[in-house]
Amino acid sequence: MNTKQNITIFGAGYVGMSLAVLLAENNTVRIFDIDKKKIDLINGGASTIKDSKIDEVLANKNIIIHASDNSKDVINHSGYYIIATPTDYDPNTGNFDTSSVESSIKLIIDADLDPVIIIKSTIPIGFTDRMKIKFNYEKIIFSPEFLREGSALEDNLNPSRLIIGGMCEYSEVFANLLVSSANKEEVPILYMDSKSAESVKLFANAYLAMRVAFFNELDSFALSNNIESRNLIDGICLDDRIGDNYNNPSFGYGGYCLPKDTKQLLSSFEGIPQNLISAIIKSNDTRKKYIASEILKFNPYVVGIYRLNMKFGSDNFRLSAIIDIIQILLDNKKNIIIYEPCLDDLSFMNVPLEKSLEAFKDKSSIILANRITDDLLDVEEKIFSRDLFNEN
Repeated sequence: MNTKQNITIFGAGYVGMSLAVLLAENNTVRIFDIDKKKIDLINGGASTIKDSKIDEVLANKNIIIHASDNSKDVINHSGYYIIATPTDYDPNTGNFDTSSVESSIKLIIDADLDPVIIIKSTIPIGFTDRMKIKFNYEKIIFSPEFLREGSALEDNLNPSRLIIGGMCEYSEVFANLLVSSANKEEVPILYMDSKSAESVKLFANAYLAMRVAFFNELDSFALSNNIESRNLIDGICLDDRIGDNYNNPSFGYGGYCLPKDTKQLLSSFEGIPQNLISAIIKSNDTRKKYIASEILKFNPYVVGIYRLNMKFGSDNFRLSAIIDIIQILLDNKKNIIIYEPCLDDLSFMNVPLEKSLEAFKDKSSIILANRITDDLLDVEEKIFSRDLFNEN
C-alpha cells in the first residue's frame, strides 16, 4: 500500500491536467501555471482541456486540486514535483525551447527541500543529464508520456507502458504512484537511463508520424490513379505484421507532438547518417500541398473549412495540417470561410469565421473536412475529405 504523497505539477496543459486528475484521488495534488484562466477553471472544479473522461471524473468523484499562478503557493509543499510545461520547437535553434522546464527546476531546487523532480515535458536527448550537472542535483528523472489528445486521462488510467528514465529508489516510488492510480492491473514498467528514455519518446512519435505519412502517401497514389484507398488499406493491414490501426488517411499530421518531435529527432541526428526521419517531415509537407492542389482543381468559388482541430474530441488545432492548406489556398487567391465553434473571434488568419453551421454549409462551394461528423451528412455532395474509417 502506497503512502499518500504531496505532489505539485508545473503546467496545466493536457499532460499536467490529466496527471493531476489521475493522482488526486489518492494523493494531495497542486498545480502551478502562469495562465490565470486555467487556474480559475481548475479551482472551479473544471478541466483546462477537452477530455470527456476528465469531465466525468470531476463531476462524479470528490477530486480536489488546488491551483495557483503564484509559485510560492505550491513550492515547499511537496516531495514530488512533476514538470509538464510546454517545450515548443524553435526552428531558429533546431531544438525545443526548454526555458520553462529549466526555470521550473530552478524554482524547485532554490526552495532547498531535496524533492524528487520528474520531467514529463518532451525534451532534447541528453537534457536531463545536463540539468543534473547545471544544478548539481541528482534527483531529476525523465518519464515520457504517451497520451492521445482528447483521451489523456484514459491513457493514464490504462497506460501501454511506463518508461522511467532513472534507475534508483525514488524512480520506483514514482512508478508505483502512477500504477496505483491506474485501472490497468499489469502495467509494463521499463527502467533505463534518462538519455534512453528521452530517445524512446522521440522515436515513438517519429514512428507514428511515419505511419501517418505512409498511409497518406498511399492515399495520394490511390486518389491520383482512381483506386479505392480503402481496398488498399484493408488488403495491406490484414497482415498481422502491419496491423489494422492508425491507418486512416488525413490531410497530414499535426498537433502538440508529432511535428515538433520529428524535427527535434532530426536535429539529434546531426553528423549521423539518416534518410528516413527527414523523409517523414518532407512527406507531411508534400501531403498538405497535394491536398491543396486537389482542391484547386475544382476551382471553387468559396472554400469552406470545417473545423481546425486535428481529431475528434479535441479542441487543439496547433500546427494542424489544415492551417498550412488554408495558407496555400489564400496564396492562390481563393475565397475561404471557416466553421470553428471553439473560437469566439471574428476571423482566423484573416479568414472570416462563420458562426452558423447552416450558413457555413450554404455559403461553401466545397467543404474541407479532415474528419467527417454527422453534422455534414446532409451536404455530402460538397465534402472533400480523406476520412475513410470515421476515426482518428
